[in-house]
Amino acid sequence: MTDLTITRSSTTSRITLGLLVAAGLALAALPWINGVGGSGRAVALLVYVLLAVMWNALAGFAGLVSIGQTLFFGVAAYATIRLSDAGIDPFLATILATLIGALLGYVTSLFMVSLSGGEFAIGMWVLSALAHLCVNLDPLIQGETGTSLIALNAYDVETRAALTLWLALAFTAVFMAALILLLRSSTGAAITAIRDDEIAARSVGVDVLRTKRIVFVLAATGTAAAGALWLTSNTSFQPKAFFGVHWTAYMLFMVLVGGLGRIEGALIGAVLFFVIETLFGAYGAWYLVGLGAVAVLFALVLPNGLWGWIGPRLPGEAIPTGYFVHKKEGRTQHVDG
Repeated sequence: MTDLTITRSSTTSRITLGLLVAAGLALAALPWINGVGGSGRAVALLVYVLLAVMWNALAGFAGLVSIGQTLFFGVAAYATIRLSDAGIDPFLATILATLIGALLGYVTSLFMVSLSGGEFAIGMWVLSALAHLCVNLDPLIQGETGTSLIALNAYDVETRAALTLWLALAFTAVFMAALILLLRSSTGAAITAIRDDEIAARSVGVDVLRTKRIVFVLAATGTAAAGALWLTSNTSFQPKAFFGVHWTAYMLFMVLVGGLGRIEGALIGAVLFFVIETLFGAYGAWYLVGLGAVAVLFALVLPNGLWGWIGPRLPGEAIPTGYFVHKKEGRTQHVDG
């Protein structure tokens, strides 16, 4: 009889964990190393990571392709403005706005996750556009003129930048851990079944709507956290800057270039987008044209994204959500679950 050993981790996953922890510690130390500028860019990177990972969870795992996640991104930023205007500390307001995003995600899921394909995508876009119009009607916001997170003036610039960065790190760690734990649970097995064949999953007793709702609410909450963080980092709130369709384009780019359906792909896509945005963001419309060209190139050459090419060449999963079955003779097989 062949001896089998079943484990969660591999050498690759342990190295990946070490690299992620090291990166997190390095980012946490930026306020002392590179000051306000470095902290601000680090927050931008972490916001991109949150957006990519959460959109990937929704589209890559639950099969719900949304072009309206700006609903949660923009509403959370608006809620942060409103809460801080009511006298709540802006950093506490950021956390509370994230919870408001979670509540909005749950309410929205009650009638949206039963839709699929184009109906779901367009429905989310309509909800985002409606929220945008409603926010514009608030006298505090003054239409597209916008306003600022004035309450942040209570903190000096260095303290504000450091606290925003550390909050962004905490949010990113929490939501990534939540997604990984979810995918490793029995619900994760249901998510995998739905992704592979929704009809077959339903036929064997998987509660498809409940499972999709869980992923939807998690993605909504993470996207809301990203929106609140973006406001806290940039301080200025103009509705079109938060509800704009360009955010959807960014999410699509990061996930499709990195690799749909893999957490590692979303991470790589976010880092690549951050580098491109840093180098070429000042070129305006040509920058967006370039993003589109790169996305088309990847669709033609690497349809599974960067991680679809890198992953199979590694000895094990970098961020495992299933199990590894090790045989006595040394061969290893990955099993979802």
